Amino acid sequence: MSKSSLEAVIKEKGNIVPVLRNSKLGIYVYPVVAPEFSNWRDEQRAWRDSAVLFDQSHHMDELIVEGPDAAKFLEGLAINSFANFGLNRAKHFVPVSPDGYVIGDMIIFREREDKFILVGRAPTANWLKYNASLGRHDIKVTHDPRSPSRPDGKEVKRVHYRFQIQGPDAPKIFEKMNGGPIPEIKFFHVDWINVAGRKVQALRHGMAGAPGLEIWGPYAEKDEVRAAIFKAAEEAGVDLWPVGSRAYATNTLESGWIPSPLPAIYAGAELKPYREWLGADSYEATGSVGGSYVSDDIRDYYLSPYELGYGIYVKFDHDFVGRAALEKMKAEMATKPQRRKVTFEWNAEDVMKVIALAFVPGAPHAKWIDFPLSNYASSSFDKVMHGDKLVGLSMFNGYSYNERCMLSLGVVDADIKEGDVLTLIWGEPDGGSDKTSTEKHTQAKIRVRVSPTPYAREAREHYAESWRTKQGG
Repeated sequence: MSKSSLEAVIKEKGNIVPVLRNSKLGIYVYPVVAPEFSNWRDEQRAWRDSAVLFDQSHHMDELIVEGPDAAKFLEGLAINSFANFGLNRAKHFVPVSPDGYVIGDMIIFREREDKFILVGRAPTANWLKYNASLGRHDIKVTHDPRSPSRPDGKEVKRVHYRFQIQGPDAPKIFEKMNGGPIPEIKFFHVDWINVAGRKVQALRHGMAGAPGLEIWGPYAEKDEVRAAIFKAAEEAGVDLWPVGSRAYATNTLESGWIPSPLPAIYAGAELKPYREWLGADSYEATGSVGGSYVSDDIRDYYLSPYELGYGIYVKFDHDFVGRAALEKMKAEMATKPQRRKVTFEWNAEDVMKVIALAFVPGAPHAKWIDFPLSNYASSSFDKVMHGDKLVGLSMFNGYSYNERCMLSLGVVDADIKEGDVLTLIWGEPDGGSDKTSTEKHTQAKIRVRVSPTPYAREAREHYAESWRTKQGG
């Protein structure tokens, strides 16, 4: 076992929870892209009202897996079936631990029968790289890690640029770029369109739920393609807004995807070799955990694919790591339902009270609520209470200018209903941890209303109007 491994850190410290809660890494940074191009309020508004350009070229790892055994290798690590995974398709790729808990997720593209590209956060990329290193499959793996969080003026290059154009006016831009109507592309299918005189691949996708395409190509062509997109928008008479890193991360609050579950790899003898392979400087060893929920058992932070809304992906038509555990979990759900994913709408009056405490000199103040994204750790876990009972966890927080409210994504117990008003405990216990993103503070209570996911105004307005004044818990 290397002295510089995650396993060595766990052995030295005895418990990984305090290590992650006090990590100096602090907040997850979206690199390179400017924080704002105009202002984050208008940038959020634009994906509902006109069209936006998301520059996704820097904040995600990219992994290319190719070779005769590529499909067999990847399917053996995914809850997803590859039975209907043809060429020019994409899937939401989800691996789990031997115990059936989520390690992470990526978007996977099939470019050839023997070549796949995966895009997403580091935990899944690391898990795939480790399994490839075992030498059990005839594959080649190429890793392009995300750009540095703080490049300090140094030149940054990637293998591919990646842009997404979405919003109600996006189709007008695509048609103008393409020089005519684009192909009818089904959701999570890939086809080719014309951009700047070249053919580029386009994925039908939409980060905030609006119509959109994601395009990518060689990074050296990035500036030329970006210019062509804006030229097409101008010619089409569309007001296209580039979105900065501040607003970009908040789109998931409206679309309902929880982007940062804690990778379920810190316990269990079966995963010990993986922890010995992971460096002490890896995401898994340095990532930060924040919030009011604290447990001494790291496994209490794990989530199953059923809790995260990924149950529809689980297919038992193939062998994969964690299959037996998920089969057992699914059977138990008939008599013991699991928690489910929801959106929490925060009570505006309570939010303003928390913010107001920062303007009272000498008085204790609560954890600052930043705008538009209020997360202050790589993975967030805030307690959601019904009276004295813990009934859920809030895991990703931020403000939606489109909805004019604070929202968070998380999970609740099976018996909690939409419309229920609960209490979120905001801020960490004992004055806060040693994270660089955590100032000394006291905890506060914020009423939250359990809402659908994806979140929609129409769904919210069909519920009782009195929730905002109803006492939670």
